[in-house]
Amino acid sequence: MTDYTTLFSKRARGMKASEIRELLKITQNKEIISFAGGLPSPEAFPISDVQNICQKVLEEDGRTALQYCATEGITKLREALAKRMVDKEGMDVTAKNILITTGSQQGLDLIGKTFLNTGDTVIVGAPTYLGGTNAFNTYRAKMEGIKLDGEGMHPDLLADKLRSLNLHGSNPKLLYIIPSFQNPSGVTLPESRRKKILDIAHEYDVLILEDNPYSELRYDGESIRSIYSMDKENRTIYLGTFSKVLAPGLRVAWTVAPQELMNKLIITKQAADLCTSTFAQYMAYEYLAQGLMDTHIEKIKDIYRIKRDTMLASLDKYFPPGTTWTKPEGGMFIWAKLPEEIDTGLMIERAIENKVAYVIGAAFHADRSGKNCMRLNYTYASLDKIDEGIKKLADTIKNEMDLLKKKPETSYKPDDDGLITGV
Repeated sequence: MTDYTTLFSKRARGMKASEIRELLKITQNKEIISFAGGLPSPEAFPISDVQNICQKVLEEDGRTALQYCATEGITKLREALAKRMVDKEGMDVTAKNILITTGSQQGLDLIGKTFLNTGDTVIVGAPTYLGGTNAFNTYRAKMEGIKLDGEGMHPDLLADKLRSLNLHGSNPKLLYIIPSFQNPSGVTLPESRRKKILDIAHEYDVLILEDNPYSELRYDGESIRSIYSMDKENRTIYLGTFSKVLAPGLRVAWTVAPQELMNKLIITKQAADLCTSTFAQYMAYEYLAQGLMDTHIEKIKDIYRIKRDTMLASLDKYFPPGTTWTKPEGGMFIWAKLPEEIDTGLMIERAIENKVAYVIGAAFHADRSGKNCMRLNYTYASLDKIDEGIKKLADTIKNEMDLLKKKPETSYKPDDDGLITGV
């Protein structure tokens, strides 16, 4: 039999399957309560509206909507998105700054392909979104993590890291950051930190990649301006998506960048897929044009707020002493920390046996640290399944702690290093 591994490129040999995607295969079993995927609630999908819009698009624009379109996307969708970002975020953006992508994951891939050479350094949070590090790893970049606290990335730690890297001859190209309701931690970067991070990026000539899929899913507190809207130096690229606020099945997202960068990103996308689905773009445009988006977002916020509160209450009720977790003001995730002796990567098998699933903490760290952490998604499961699942997970954790206590060489102590504030 042919040894195909000898035929793979060096880049392909270095690719690894997403731990979240692989875990989701296991959790397709309906007996398992899954907190693993970053999935919107199916009850939140506006099926009736989408059905009506689909009919309208086919009747009025069918010949165009079923055709190829320009690589950058259909003009009226980009214009509608630009207007929305100007009105809601105060962003200085026009349609010319917008590239429609097939999900924001494609945006991450295009940016990696456009800017990263083998060995280039990317600064990321610790923890950070696995899809981001996977995209950058594809282009054989080196990841440097900045430890997060209860308010996200600390500017002083970022400055220290950049200073140290510069002294050793490394000049990072890219800072990847998810400022609002970060995936996986759920924490939000305050405006004061956003401004300081912008100043630091300017000082060290680093490009900022602002991934912002959750900003409109705020359940408490006041909205915070995007980094892009604060940037006067044209060094920020912004990613937005319909996946979290409308439907991920549309696979419509957008990248916002200064014109000088946009031209190259468009060429990169041409080689990837020519264009994002024209039909899906028409669907997304009609949803915006008919004024349905804001009403829909308020509806799903009401659904998700209750689910978040239910999970937080269940964590309070069931999780044992020595565990902590974030209390996000929005988004889709809670980040839990267990005693440092517990490895959630080893515990996941026993959790699945107990019919509950999560994503292991190490998956979100470039250096595979965070082994005693886990990401919990609260938007997908029903309210009764959230309470049942957290109880099952708590029982699994307690059993793990009991096993560790029985080992004479293991001393139990809670992990209180301050990475993430919790209960």
